[in-house]
Amino acid sequence: MSVVRKNLFDVFEGLIVSPESQSYVKDAMVSSIVMNKEQGTVSISLALTTIIPAQYIEHLEEAIYRHLGYPEGIAIHINESYQLNYELSLKDLYKAFEEGLLYNLKKINPVGAAVIRSSQVDIGEADLVYQVNKTGYHYIKDLSFDEKIAVMFKQKFDRTIDIEILEDDANSHMYQEFIRNRDLEQKNLLKKRDRHLHIEEKIVIQEEDITQETYENLILGKKPIVGEVLKLKNFDEDTTYANIDVQVISKPDARELRGGKMIMKFDVTDFTDSISAKVFVEKDDYPRVEANVKKNSTLRIRGLYKYDDYDRARVFFVNTIETIEANLKIQRKDNAKEKRVELHLHTQMSDMDGVMSVKDGINQAIAWGHKAIAITDHGVVQGYTDAFHCVHDDNIKVLYGVEAYLIDDQKPVGYHLDNRSFDDVLIVFDIETTGLRAQKDQFTEIGAVKIKNGKIVDRFSEFVNPGVSIPQHIQELTHITNDTVKDAPPIEVVLPQFVEFCEGGILVAQNADFDMSFIIHAMRNLGIDEQFTYIDTLEIARRLFPDLKNYRLNTLAEALEVRLVQHHRAVYDAEATAGILIKLIDILRSKGVERMKDFHTFEKQYFASYKKLRPSHAIILCKNREGLRNMYKLISYSHTETFFKRPLISKTMLDKHREGLVLGSACEAGELYPLVLEGRSDEAIKRIIDYYDYLEIQPSGNNAFMIENGKVKDIKEIEEVNRQICELGEANNKLVVATCDVHFLNPEDEVYRRILMAGKGFKDADNQPPLYFRTTNEMLSEFEYLGEEKAFEVVVTNTNLIADSLEYIEPVERDKYPPVIEGSEKELEEMCYAKAKAIYGEPLPEVVQERLDRELNSIISNGFAVMYIISQKLVKKSNDDGYLVGSRGSVGSSFVATMSGITEVNPLSPHYVCQECKYSDFESEEVKKYAGSSGVDMPDKTCPKCGAQLLKEGHDIPFETFLGFKGNKEPDIDLNFSGEYQAKAHKYTEVLFGEGHVFKAGTIGTLADKTAYGFVKNYFDEREIQVKEAEINRIIQGCVGVRRTTGQHPGGIIVVPKDQEIYTFTPIQKPANDQTSDVITTHFDYHSIDHNLLKLDILGHDDPTMIRFLEDMTGIDATKIPLDEPKVMSLFRSGKALGVKPEDIGGITLGSLGIPEFGTDFVMQMLIETQPATFSDLIRISGLSHGTDVWTNNAQQLVQEGKAIISTVISTRDDIMTYLINQGLDKELSFTIMESVRKGKGLRDEWEAQMRKFDVPDWYIWSCKQIKYMFPKAHAAAYVMMAYRIAYFKVYYPLEYYTAFFSIRASNFDYGLMCKGKSVLDAHIQDYKNRFNELTKKEKDMIKDMRIVQEMYARGYEFLPIDIYQVDAKRFRIIDGKIMPSLSSINGMGEKAAEGVVAGREGGEFLSLEDFRLRTKTGKSLIELLKSEEILKGLPETNQMSLF
Repeated sequence: MSVVRKNLFDVFEGLIVSPESQSYVKDAMVSSIVMNKEQGTVSISLALTTIIPAQYIEHLEEAIYRHLGYPEGIAIHINESYQLNYELSLKDLYKAFEEGLLYNLKKINPVGAAVIRSSQVDIGEADLVYQVNKTGYHYIKDLSFDEKIAVMFKQKFDRTIDIEILEDDANSHMYQEFIRNRDLEQKNLLKKRDRHLHIEEKIVIQEEDITQETYENLILGKKPIVGEVLKLKNFDEDTTYANIDVQVISKPDARELRGGKMIMKFDVTDFTDSISAKVFVEKDDYPRVEANVKKNSTLRIRGLYKYDDYDRARVFFVNTIETIEANLKIQRKDNAKEKRVELHLHTQMSDMDGVMSVKDGINQAIAWGHKAIAITDHGVVQGYTDAFHCVHDDNIKVLYGVEAYLIDDQKPVGYHLDNRSFDDVLIVFDIETTGLRAQKDQFTEIGAVKIKNGKIVDRFSEFVNPGVSIPQHIQELTHITNDTVKDAPPIEVVLPQFVEFCEGGILVAQNADFDMSFIIHAMRNLGIDEQFTYIDTLEIARRLFPDLKNYRLNTLAEALEVRLVQHHRAVYDAEATAGILIKLIDILRSKGVERMKDFHTFEKQYFASYKKLRPSHAIILCKNREGLRNMYKLISYSHTETFFKRPLISKTMLDKHREGLVLGSACEAGELYPLVLEGRSDEAIKRIIDYYDYLEIQPSGNNAFMIENGKVKDIKEIEEVNRQICELGEANNKLVVATCDVHFLNPEDEVYRRILMAGKGFKDADNQPPLYFRTTNEMLSEFEYLGEEKAFEVVVTNTNLIADSLEYIEPVERDKYPPVIEGSEKELEEMCYAKAKAIYGEPLPEVVQERLDRELNSIISNGFAVMYIISQKLVKKSNDDGYLVGSRGSVGSSFVATMSGITEVNPLSPHYVCQECKYSDFESEEVKKYAGSSGVDMPDKTCPKCGAQLLKEGHDIPFETFLGFKGNKEPDIDLNFSGEYQAKAHKYTEVLFGEGHVFKAGTIGTLADKTAYGFVKNYFDEREIQVKEAEINRIIQGCVGVRRTTGQHPGGIIVVPKDQEIYTFTPIQKPANDQTSDVITTHFDYHSIDHNLLKLDILGHDDPTMIRFLEDMTGIDATKIPLDEPKVMSLFRSGKALGVKPEDIGGITLGSLGIPEFGTDFVMQMLIETQPATFSDLIRISGLSHGTDVWTNNAQQLVQEGKAIISTVISTRDDIMTYLINQGLDKELSFTIMESVRKGKGLRDEWEAQMRKFDVPDWYIWSCKQIKYMFPKAHAAAYVMMAYRIAYFKVYYPLEYYTAFFSIRASNFDYGLMCKGKSVLDAHIQDYKNRFNELTKKEKDMIKDMRIVQEMYARGYEFLPIDIYQVDAKRFRIIDGKIMPSLSSINGMGEKAAEGVVAGREGGEFLSLEDFRLRTKTGKSLIELLKSEEILKGLPETNQMSLF
């Protein structure tokens, strides 16, 4: 049979080879297949493009043999030949092919191959000279090895080579002559080649000169790439010019050079290694390069690999780029006609264990044509939401499950109890063995005592000759040596004697399942048919003593005061267990357990502590919606009630919520596998099997680690366990399924899990089991030892049966479930109109009426009224309790929010309104001048009707920023409560909605780039492995996103309607699994369910706290402070209003230090550059400063170039929509563009075209494309209003201002550094400036507070030394016109210690340091700290008084 040039994998469809072999043979072509029946061989001629190591040829032969079904009497031979795309010198070719050559020679004659291997070879341009010893020389010459080697090079490489075999004699005249002549000839050849080299290169270039116009894939360069494509793993110090096929794995970083060229840097990989690449591009060519060189692009590039002085590493300098359509990763395909279903799969949500994203797993299953796939993360279900969003158009069914940590709190205390009594004869026994497996290991000792009427009446003690050597560690544990048992009788003699000793009695043992498994197995082997009643002292003790640290025999003996002579000797352990049993019986009788049948009641009344039970793995799958709800209850229970190191689910709790759930026995860490492995009793195994709906087996490689740890001898034993589980399934009518226990997608992805496990401290991290997602054929191959029919049943048939039995489920609700407050719509409407009429009079001005009507219609028709009412109630409660609330986000865009009291920001256009007669002016020409600005910037006016001073209102903010033109934007009301009041606000939500309906918004913390970098870098550093930075970055990407912990949103509250349970939407848990916390969060990340449930953002902020503090100290109502006060406004341009000069405060020319929003170096520089003159300017600056690439790399440049001014640049997201509408663009399109730009998504081509059509300038379009994130105007306005009020206190109530600032905002205040006067402080500031680069982060942060103190000193104010009897623990105080710092401002004095001191002084003055220590509960180090600051000056050491 012959096959003409077909791909290897097309000829042998479904052929499975190792990942290592795959990389060499993926492009291999079969040219012929010849079968020789006489010789029993199949010869396959294989054309390869890459030289393959010899061992992989052998692997390939084995793989084909396996693929063909192990044909009897047939051997597979591969005859490889090479069609290399590149030229190699003979030296390089020999180096690459040497092992292959020896492998082929070994097939001819192994001895001859050994001679060649040991010989010295000298390599010329076209000849090989072998020097061999005299014996070897004659041997291989007789075999004509010189001819055979020459033929081999000709056949495999089409190279004609002269082969010389010489005797190994360095003085041989023949050898020296040959070498001399050959070297001379080679020098002449080199000279000839060099003379013609330049001409040949020119010819080649002319022949290959193809431009971009004729070669569409050519992105950069003048001609397409030809020649060998190298693998990055083969790069070495000699590599220079090379062609490589790569995938871009980083976002390219580009910048313009002075000469006008662009430089682009990016990392690339071919998945054998990774490198950094740089390319210099002419500006005209850059758009084409930028469009094609993106993250995940696949390219063929040519360039020079050399050292880069700038990066201080070798970099690939690219000169030619082509796009190629290729997947550089090995692509496995599932070619089976009937596909399997994976029922055991872990994603990145399995805590630092699974490294495969949900999306990748599902997409792989879809690509393979699998109809279903299960998600079964360890103990959590946080992958459900991503899985749900990955599925579209019923292209696959996701089976929602979990690999639970199951604890068996139902394990019986005994078996076959019937109606036996404690008064019956009790046989307490113990055994010693050579190991843990009843089917494999042997007895070494049996010891027992007989108890009657509470007393020991007889003993049994016999050593047993195991017939095998006792392992050394067992000898050390039991002190039973081979010598001890060498003359002892075998078990065939001892066991009948022991059975006779036990006749009529009840057997008792500590951990009885273990001992009974050996006894029962040995009885079967001897044909003894006897069924014993037996009980387990360990299980009784678990229930009676739930608080005991463990239940080992020595621990129980100590707790019950029973003598244990020598632990791990059967005779002594049996004696001790008997003593324990006698005491246990007394306790049991006191609890009403008289007969064995009473144990059934006892087991239901007394439970072992969940913390003391060893968890086993179990797979739980949801069958239907009820099952999903029960799953959420179980996950919640395990995270809030029985969490101990991991979330535990007890069988008792599982039984209560088992409806709609399907239970599988899981992996080797499940309950069943170890019982089968260890050969436990039929009763124990049957009890476990009966509990599960199906049984599970896995590939042998998954459990190969048990060979390393000595649990099994070899793979055959692992396969035997799987066979036994299959037999148990048949015997008990349970389906058996084969699963992968997937933790990563492809074999090569194990590196990510390896690194994470190493980072967690696992010593066996480098021995990763093959936990990758397998195809159907790969799994059938894994289980072929079961036979073809059985393998198909467990791999395909049964997995599909399980999948078919589970319904299609949606784990996340699609609809919105807002809380219901009856009459909220009417209440909101009445509230708003009443407030509006109170301000603007009746009838309402048209602009007010229209805005209210429009907003209320949108809010009520879209179901958002309840959100407003909730927010209104929360704000009102805070205000009533004396704390202002600042609004965040775009809620200030809503006039309804203003009228309902949610926000102070008035979004109407600038206008005047009279508080007395309700006169208003929205339309005058004077007012219209301020369109787009703030009303407070208008000149003061008196009412033309009644003469009262007019209020100046309005910030001109469109409502649609908040809700969209069609109510199609999900609103989000964020509120800044005082940090002091936040907890009370959270508690008040429970008052509004009821306990069990309010939860903190949960978050999921995943491995971020920086943390992943640490894991990867440490891994390679610890192993002293040199890895390129680009390869580290590639591996990081495989680790990023793995779940690391959970947490809570700082202010997010999730509200569940009163007619719903939280379990309809999500499980619940404690943040970071902190069981000491009383906080309960959603198990799902709140983003996953915020489309279902209302989320309130009740955030804590310093501004409301500071204003409350200032109001309390001054009696000033902050809401009455004018927002156009000239001196306050001047602070943002100079410090004159404070009476300070720049030289007094470190050169700072402004007065905005310490003012929220405007006190950072970044914003102060903006103030200097823009010189704001109005409140509206401040709003714009706030917007610019909070955005990303809104000021820097954007507006700042436009202002400097004179293309725009502060009032025309884009400062907030609202600017975009308003401007575009005014230019004539469609309103909905303007809104859509704003939403895209503010999220950093830029502009589509068609949007740009529309903008240009309506004369939007190029600089404006450019600015939109630069923006990464934008602030809403309403948010900026709310922030500036708070900041302006605080600035007012700074100007007019300086002592109170500084006192409030230091108490609330000075997070790094240091009493010792800052309170010793101006000169001391100035010296510290200068010292910090001089060594700024050496400072710690805390010291750098301290400079901020130092500058505020410096400003305070410059204004003539001082600190008062701390007086222990007047100082406050946390707050600064004003005393006699000076500020006394808080006690906690002393570096090293914590708040709790400070509070202890303040509490301790309530008993009057301190008599001594001893009295101070006792009353304040302060340690010696803190007393020394206070003494060093002279705060305890004058106090004697003790209360004693000396009279002499």
